[in-house]
Amino acid sequence: MNSQNPAKDIAAPGHESAPDLGPMHLSRASFFADFYVYPALAAIFLAFAIFRTPNRWFAMAVAFVVGMAVWTFVEYIMHRYVLHHLTWIKDQHAKHHDDAKALIGTPTWLSLVVILILVLGPVSMYLDLGLACSFTAGLMIGYLGYTLAHYAIHHWTAHNGSYLFSLKRRHALHHHYNDLGNFGVSNGFWDYVFGTNITVRPDSDSTPLQAH
Repeated sequence: MNSQNPAKDIAAPGHESAPDLGPMHLSRASFFADFYVYPALAAIFLAFAIFRTPNRWFAMAVAFVVGMAVWTFVEYIMHRYVLHHLTWIKDQHAKHHDDAKALIGTPTWLSLVVILILVLGPVSMYLDLGLACSFTAGLMIGYLGYTLAHYAIHHWTAHNGSYLFSLKRRHALHHHYNDLGNFGVSNGFWDYVFGTNITVRPDSDSTPLQAH
């Protein structure tokens, strides 16, 4: 795992039209819909929040940032416990590990329904609707950042020393060691918190080291 090109460690050549990748294998239009839908929805939610609570700019900004931060935790928990352990879903995620360049993901309509029901609904019960919309908009942008990071990891070239290069390295280790760690995709913060960050000594035989 000492390759200077993390992309080689992550994925063998893919084939987006492979017929056996399951229902989570999306068309290009379905896969990239997130990049159009979520920025528009986040803008609409923020506009509504401003209209609803025009004099609470600071509170709305805090709610938005907290929503983005909360997403990083959701990302970690979803990847560690849902994508790798929940029946059927883990089988679909395994197809991504088998063909990392295939456009496998969650349809926009499904992720949106989940966000509206499990995020906006419950949060609006405890916060003003404007603040709840601001929080939800932040979480949507966090989710979009995760989607972009994951796509970039597998499809973009990164320069040595860049943030994307470091993400490619740590995600390559996740693909190699699978359930052992590096469940954070857009960042590694929660892997450090929960002791699942994987590193490999440059002079080792690729024996993983985990943070505790």
